[in-house]
Amino acid sequence: MVVDAIKNTNSVDVPVGVSGRHIHLSREHVNELFGDGYQLTKFKELMGGQYACKECVTIVGSKLKAIENVRILGPERKQTQVEVSATDAIKLGLAAPVRESGDIANSASITIVGPKGAVNLSEGCIIAARHIHMPPSMGFNDGEIASIDIGGQRGLRFDNVKIRVDASYTLEMHIDTDEANACGIKTGDSVKLFIKG
Repeated sequence: MVVDAIKNTNSVDVPVGVSGRHIHLSREHVNELFGDGYQLTKFKELMGGQYACKECVTIVGSKLKAIENVRILGPERKQTQVEVSATDAIKLGLAAPVRESGDIANSASITIVGPKGAVNLSEGCIIAARHIHMPPSMGFNDGEIASIDIGGQRGLRFDNVKIRVDASYTLEMHIDTDEANACGIKTGDSVKLFIKG
């Protein structure tokens, strides 16, 4: 098992996926932004049954500064969620908290503008916490915490990286553009995983 390998060798290579700003929409908000009954158009398959859509929207923060062409990810969710980087949040004038996906209670407010209308969210904007997706065959438990070492000229260590386990996942660490730029890595690069504790 990989767990035993890590205990013996202290690390395992994990591919990186850099996640840009994006939005998950509820059915209600798809209707408001694109028109009643509108169906999002699948553009690219992602892991875990998710996919990038062809549709993009504009997000507007409290400073009335906007970021255009923000990609929508499907399928539709129960609650709308906007994920940005810390740099995006500063530009938009938002105090967006670092959260796991889906944890939007008391998060930042934001406005989403589509071709047919706009949605004002009182909460729903977060900075996504870095995490690692992996299948059960890797031997880890969902919710375990790991550290990641990045080599190279701008090498550093990311602590408090939560492991997410599901049969639909392939091995990949997800970080945002700020984190990737800080250490000079890109999608497809590999990093070293260490179990914490």
